[in-house]
Amino acid sequence: MDKVFIEGLQVEALIGIYDWERRIRQPLVFDVEMGFDNRIPAASDAIEDTLNYKAVSKRIIAYVGESDFGLVETLAERVAALILEEFGVAHVRLKLGKPGAVRGARSVGVMIERSAAMVAP
Repeated sequence: MDKVFIEGLQVEALIGIYDWERRIRQPLVFDVEMGFDNRIPAASDAIEDTLNYKAVSKRIIAYVGESDFGLVETLAERVAALILEEFGVAHVRLKLGKPGAVRGARSVGVMIERSAAMVAP
């Protein structure tokens, strides 16, 4: 399967379980890999046939900017489901990093993989 990716997408979000985290916006970094058959857009050379990574990025930014979750695990699940449902991809691999959350580590977070067959009806 072909892949379309977004790497290092930075979004400010209200996320965390501690009181101080609930009062500030923190940077999150998303790496997203999406399974998509690129043969049709390659043949047509038409943007409307592609998985438009700009549209996916803007949707992630909007969703995360309005979200208010305690856990990165919850946010990762919701973003993966959104991509599967709204953009019709077969598979998504998502890495969500929270830079600076742990002293001495550049980033911490989660990596998940979901497929269209896994999305609840």
